Order: sequence, then structure tokens, then C-alpha cells
Amino acid sequence: MNEDTFSLVQKLLGITIDKSVKISFAESCTGGMIGSAITEIAGASASFLGSAVTYSDEAKMSILGVSADTIKQNGAVSAECAEEMANGARRIYNSDIAMSVTGIAGPDGGTDEKPVGTVWFGFSSCDKTSSFIRIFKGDRDKVREAALKQVIFFLLEELE
Repeated sequence: MNEDTFSLVQKLLGITIDKSVKISFAESCTGGMIGSAITEIAGASASFLGSAVTYSDEAKMSILGVSADTIKQNGAVSAECAEEMANGARRIYNSDIAMSVTGIAGPDGGTDEKPVGTVWFGFSSCDKTSSFIRIFKGDRDKVREAALKQVIFFLLEELE
């Protein structure tokens, strides 16, 4: 993790600790990068409860409770799946807020409709569930790093 990302994660944890907000994540294409970045910071356990790495559709369904119909109708890389993943993470960790990431990091797996670099983000709190999409350019590492940073930026904006 580079210094800029480290500083952003430190800032995020400082805010969550100050506000007594418990956070959790559900990760697919990032494969645990978010949880790893958070736990680089000493004392992260004061607000970070965990991150479920649910790379397969089966894991999304069995661990997070994503509906088989959601995956069948919309795919794992969709707003609906991202929202159900975030809701599932918030439920299983009993956190105040949760975020999810599901996407196509590449180099393969993209389609015209969902090209490589397509990433859906889900957010869940007691007040709302929402999702948004980003399409990142670059190789697998760049897409995954960009997704990590997007999560941190979104949460900073949401909490500040």
C-alpha cells in the first residue's frame, strides 16, 4: 500500500473511532485488499469488525445471503448483488455500516456490457442501502487498487 492510501485509511479509521462507528466489508474482486489495508493501521479493531472475501457466487450466497435469483437475473457484477453483499456484511458482522465491492478486474471476463474494469460498490447502513458503478482503466492490479481507494473516498465523504 502506498503512502497516500495509508494516510487515507488512517484518516478513515480516525473518523470511525471518533464517531464510534463500526465498519465491515464484503469483497469479491479486491480479494481481501480492503481488510488488509485497514489492518495495516494499529488499533483498527476499535472500529473494523471484518471483511468477508466472497469471490465465488456460492460464497456470496452462503455467507452473505445474496439471492440466487439476484445472481441469475443480474449477475454477480451488478447493483443488486453489490447491495445484497453490503447488507449481508452489515448483518453478519453487526456493523453500523458496510461496503461491498464486486467487479471484473481482468485480464479476462469482460463483455461489451460489462468490460474489464467494471466495479459495483454497495453501501449499507441502518438508514439506507445504495450502490454505484465505476469503470476503471488499467491492468488487474490498477483496477483492484482503484477499487480500494474508491471505497476509502466514499466512506470518508459519507462520514465527514
